[in-house]
Amino acid sequence: MDVNRINIRHLRAFCEVSALGSISGAARRVHLSQPAVTQAIAKIEMQVGVALFERTTEGLLLTEPGELFRLRAERAIQHIEEGTGPAVRRGAKPASGPNGGSAGVVGRRITAAQLRALLAVAKTGSFSRAARLIGMSQSALYRMARSLEKDAGIALFEVVSRGVVLTRAADRLARHAALAFEELEQALEDIAAWSGRDTARVRIGTLPLARTYLLPRAINAFLDERPDAYLSVVDGPYDTLVDALRYGEIDMLIGALRAPEGVADIEQQALFEDRLALVARPGHPLAARTEITLEDLSNFSWIVPRPGAPTRSNFDRMFEDRPELRPTNVVEASSLILIRGILTDSDAVALISAHQVWHEQSLDILTQLNFRAPSAPRQIGLAIRRNWRPTASQKRMIELLVETGTEIASRYPGP
Repeated sequence: MDVNRINIRHLRAFCEVSALGSISGAARRVHLSQPAVTQAIAKIEMQVGVALFERTTEGLLLTEPGELFRLRAERAIQHIEEGTGPAVRRGAKPASGPNGGSAGVVGRRITAAQLRALLAVAKTGSFSRAARLIGMSQSALYRMARSLEKDAGIALFEVVSRGVVLTRAADRLARHAALAFEELEQALEDIAAWSGRDTARVRIGTLPLARTYLLPRAINAFLDERPDAYLSVVDGPYDTLVDALRYGEIDMLIGALRAPEGVADIEQQALFEDRLALVARPGHPLAARTEITLEDLSNFSWIVPRPGAPTRSNFDRMFEDRPELRPTNVVEASSLILIRGILTDSDAVALISAHQVWHEQSLDILTQLNFRAPSAPRQIGLAIRRNWRPTASQKRMIELLVETGTEIASRYPGP
């Protein structure tokens, strides 16, 4: 089943039949004939591959997979309504054309093809690139996008020098459309799990502090239990990953928690606290020292992040009162592989997350110097969409991340 091509009107008919147990009642609700509703249910069942209803003398009753599909279908419809309602009410300026949309009218008219066009433009910033992305001619995609704009009665696209951007109303609609399609994907995964097939996807966005131990350990435990599951790990900057989370492109985000300003649809859970450490190779001249001063450290090369990173700010503050001791031989780097390579073959020192190099310390590749780096503890944790309903596999991955975070917290509660 290609959820991007599902008939949304059929989906609404399914939800009404689920609620009423009646073809005739649902037909009146969705303004379709009874044969049309019957055909809509049959087509969805064919696309899903299982019977969603049991036909009885008392009406249509949901089967077990039908109930699983209903939960997701209703959430998908809710996303579309949440996206179209504010889009119509809060449009920044009138769209060209005489039609003015109402939230109810737009919600009933909207098609999956229109939403696919909107999402493609949102992703590419261009009508031509959007058309290539979804395999449609540029003229067809343009007509599809403009028909959505006409139905809504407000401007959804703005042509700028670098391409096409979405208005604020269109961006909200695109985000909810993406989440609606994601609900339907998860419906298929729920039904596959019910039938004994593990087809679940778990897509994880990861920030640097979670990549070296927390996430690998949780992934290994997950694959031991679910060897057939599909895992995707996406690296990237925080802002990019938060956007991916909000659009349903990833299921969860792991790393140093931040205050997601203006993002009310994201909730966070702290797993453990992390502090900065000063590390070097085990045979470093300062490795055996029980007391290390800034004067001692000023004689060595340092590896620190680029300006703007929180760790770099801590490095700069260390020498505010003693500027004459500030090291002049500084390497700016954030790649752990590069940092490890430099440290193991030199007398350089690096200011870095204690958790990030725990694995290297356990293997005696690096050692932590006896110097208390000034830093506030950072919370490492998990971010997910508020009111998100995970599949069984996604829920299990979250449980394993929490278990691993608890293990880390017990190992060094305040490094």
